[in-house]
Amino acid sequence: MLTIDVEKNGDVAVVRCGGRIVRGEEVRTLRSAVVSEKSSRIVVLDLSEVESLDAGGLTTLLSLHQWARSRGVQLKLVNPSHFVREILTRTQLDHVFDISTLDHALIVLGGNPCCHTRLAATC
Repeated sequence: MLTIDVEKNGDVAVVRCGGRIVRGEEVRTLRSAVVSEKSSRIVVLDLSEVESLDAGGLTTLLSLHQWARSRGVQLKLVNPSHFVREILTRTQLDHVFDISTLDHALIVLGGNPCCHTRLAATC
């Protein structure tokens, strides 16, 4: 099962994913969540809570990468879980995607990382 939480701040959308990004309903849910943010200049996919990623999930990430590029939207992958990082490295897709930490991405984008982190007690 895939859970998605979207937080919008100006023209930046942070899409937090948890669970499994696998062929079927999960990839359709992810695609729908990202594509619905087409008015955003930047879409950040937080993959820190993703436990599993199969070929269908990889294909969807690549498809979303192409979708974003064709619309002038920046797609950033942040905080990939150890499993996801390993898959991206083995498939050499870590050279295709813009991958960083959420805090780093938000600082570069001019946002306040404190206000986007669930772990922060106060800003």
